[in-house]
Formats: sequence, structure tokens, C-alpha cells
Amino acid sequence: MLPDGDALPEILIDLGVPHEDINELARMGRRVTDDPELRRFLEASVEELVRGMGETGAAVELLEPDWPSGPLQRCFPLYVFVATLPYTRAYHRERGIPADVSRRTLADLGRNMALHRRRHGSAGVLVPRWLTHHFRGELYQLGRLQFERTRLGGRTAAGVGSAPGTPCLNVHVPDCHGPLSPAACDRSVALAGEFFARYYPEEKHRVVTCHSWLLDPQLKRYLPADSNIVRFQERFRPTHEDTEPADTDPVGFVFGDPESAVERLPRRTAVERAVGDHLRAGGHWYVGHGWFPLARSDGSATSGGQR
Repeated sequence: MLPDGDALPEILIDLGVPHEDINELARMGRRVTDDPELRRFLEASVEELVRGMGETGAAVELLEPDWPSGPLQRCFPLYVFVATLPYTRAYHRERGIPADVSRRTLADLGRNMALHRRRHGSAGVLVPRWLTHHFRGELYQLGRLQFERTRLGGRTAAGVGSAPGTPCLNVHVPDCHGPLSPAACDRSVALAGEFFARYYPEEKHRVVTCHSWLLDPQLKRYLPADSNIVRFQERFRPTHEDTEPADTDPVGFVFGDPESAVERLPRRTAVERAVGDHLRAGGHWYVGHGWFPLARSDGSATSGGQR
């Protein structure tokens, strides 16, 4: 169940929820608690989310309320995550996950809501399905980067030279988290090697993978060799190429709205110019795929530093 009205705002602050949304969320939270139908829907949603807590690869589908579009529909996933929080924290304690890692990981809920407000000008959870990984113990924020416990798919496994289904870590690059500098990435990779060896020793993660537009080699045509994105690319060994354009990925990440009109994209930074100019010239962007070996605690593999 949800915490009472007095406790809810404090929890929302801990989860990084934008302060301008908290009063409205507290008011709607009382409505969810007081309405028997909403409360039953909340309980069913939490039950679905916590089933198999800690498992990787589970197909978790958040229940979608069949209500008129409005603030409660946009924000209802937040109440599901808040009600799930005691289960997530219990799982983290059972694993021995440090409290600061837990706090920074779950604060991605607030970042997600900030992006919703930036894009739509209102309170809401932008991508609820993405946050299920955080609240199920599958993903952790370690410094600049996020690392998701997962397994190699067929095409990636072939590129790595391992069997499909082998445990691996998929790295994600959140925005709103400072420069993607080589030093910050080195620190994150080192933290990941220590973290997963200590708290998930049975999974024996040997490689880090990435599936992102940030690995599209076309970026090297536009960005200097010492740019953070190019140096991030150079950590990875490519596995396979996509042929399906993914233009909305860089547009959404760089400009905030994947549906932004290409002809009006600003050109204030080198990355903005690269993304926009390439599209305006008739080109497309693609998701790149790569990997590098993860250092174990005994130092027997490289850490994915600059080559």
C-alpha cells in the first residue's frame, strides 16, 4: 500500500521527483488510497511487478488503467513504484546492496518524470516499462553509467564469441547526469566490476554490452576524435549492424523530444549539429552494438578503458 499523505512527499523527494510535482502527487495519492477500485488496481499492479523479483529477462507488463487520459493516468505508474519500494529495498538489503547505490538507482524515477515535464509540460512517468528494471533489482546506477543484468542474445553472442544466454551487463547512458567523460566512464566500469563480483558472484559477468545510437560509427564523421562520444565508442568492439533506421533515438536524447521537426533542430553544440545536419542531408541514424570484457576482481580481464 501507499504511505500516508504525510510520508509520501518525503519518499517522493528521496526518489528525485521534481518538486513542482509533489503537491499534486500527494493529493492524487490520497485519492488512490481512498478509492477501493483504485486500491485494488494498485495492489494487482504491484503484485505483477514484484513477481520474480531479481530475475532477469522476465516479461513484466505493467497494468494499464482504462481511464480517461489525465493526470492520474499519467502518474499512476509512480504510485505503483512507490508501493513496490518496500519490496525493492528488502531485496537490496538481502543482497547487501549499499544504500547509496539503491538510492541513486531508484532516483531514476525522478529523472524520468523530469523528462516527461520537459517534453510535455505536465507531471507524468515518461517510460514506465523502463523503470521496472530498476525496481526489480535488474539495473543499478554506478557512477555515470547504468548497468543492467541480462544475457547475451544470439547476434550479440556470435559477435562476442560466447553462447547465447550467457550472463552479461548491458550498459545504459542516462542523460541529465553530467559529461560522458572518459574518466567518469572508467570509474563506472571499475565500480561495476567490483559491484557485480561482490553482490552477484554466481552470475559471473564477463562482458559489458551496449546497444545505442551512441555507437553509430557515422558519428565519427562529425565529431572530433577526442570528443567524449567518440572515445566512448572506442571502448567497444562491434558485434553486428542494424539496417533499420532509429532516427528518433538521437533526436529524443539530444533535443528532448523524438518528434521534433528536423528542419528546426538547433545547432548550438557539436552533437546537435551532427545529429541535425546528418538528418537534414537525408541520412539516417542507427543503433550500434558493441561489447568489451569486464575486469574481474582478480584483474584477469581488461576493464574496457581507452585503447
